[in-house]
Amino acid sequence: MAGPGAGAAGNRAAHLIMTALPYVMMAIVTVVDLASGPEFGFLSLLALGPAFASVVGSVRRTVLIGVIGLVLSLLLAVYDNLIGSRQSYQSLLVIAGVTAASLFATIGRQRRERELANVRSVAEVAQRVLLRPVPRRVGHLRVAVSYTSAAADARIGGDLYEVVSGPKGVRVIVGDVQGKGLEAVETAALVLAAFREAAHDEPDLLGVSTRLEKALNRRLEGEDFVTAVLLEASSDGTMTLLNYGHPAPLILHSDGSVRFAEPKETAPPLGMGVLDVEGPLPHRVLFRPGDQMLLYTDGVIEARDPEGRFYPLAERAFLLKEDNPEAALEALRVDLVAHVDAPLHDDAALLLLRVYGRDLKSWGRTAAPLMG
Repeated sequence: MAGPGAGAAGNRAAHLIMTALPYVMMAIVTVVDLASGPEFGFLSLLALGPAFASVVGSVRRTVLIGVIGLVLSLLLAVYDNLIGSRQSYQSLLVIAGVTAASLFATIGRQRRERELANVRSVAEVAQRVLLRPVPRRVGHLRVAVSYTSAAADARIGGDLYEVVSGPKGVRVIVGDVQGKGLEAVETAALVLAAFREAAHDEPDLLGVSTRLEKALNRRLEGEDFVTAVLLEASSDGTMTLLNYGHPAPLILHSDGSVRFAEPKETAPPLGMGVLDVEGPLPHRVLFRPGDQMLLYTDGVIEARDPEGRFYPLAERAFLLKEDNPEAALEALRVDLVAHVDAPLHDDAALLLLRVYGRDLKSWGRTAAPLMG
């Protein structure tokens, strides 16, 4: 597997190659012209320099390369005894014309880069406002969150998460809105607002999910939906989960065993009330000292390496052994990016839960079985 810096190193190498390419091309044309003589007419090929100059770099650099091309053309014309000939004038006109076109291309590219940078800045701000920091400690749990945005086209994703203290324990939601862009952000904001309000008021988790469904049905038009896992962690060591078409959380037991909290019955995503189907049955698991639970979005398990293989989350769960939950999630995130070895195609959210106040190395060694 490539290291985490392999993608960045590859990008730097490509940039260096494109930066040097105009000079390399003009040097090659110069050598070939000197070796072959004036009868073959290679002078116009010096325009390859300013043509490639528009790919990277500034306007000043493009002008500089164009001037170098014109100077080389004049020097080679003198060497070939072509000053004042049609071939010499044609070469100068071609180089000047290509340089002018490259200038317009460079100006357009820089404008698009500035616009994209502005869009990315707005997207990042919107994402931070939407996904406010979760508390590191809430109730009897320690919480850590990692969010990696997809870089392509500055897309704003619809991944969402929240942790609040409810009337019967800590309540958590991790979800993923279908689609991208501002509509997905609006839907995610609606879900989070409804969850933050309902999680404090409703006596049970089903009541929370009912409130979310009602809020979404007022907003959505039948084609959009939200996959989500709702969770309630009680201080007696039980977790109650409601899964609405979302990837099952990963449970890491204190003895090192790993399993997914798969519900016995599946349920459609939130926002699909038009189907008139029953919601999920509460799914309960034991969550004892030494256990961990990882909730995540499909951007994690659907991330592919260059050979098309999905990220093996269960196999990489050992990376969460760090005592510090933030450090553990960072190790997993770095491994995920290294697996893809390229910008992620979808946002990836990770949320890790641990019982507060116990060091991982001193926690119990008995695996906590699933209760169903």
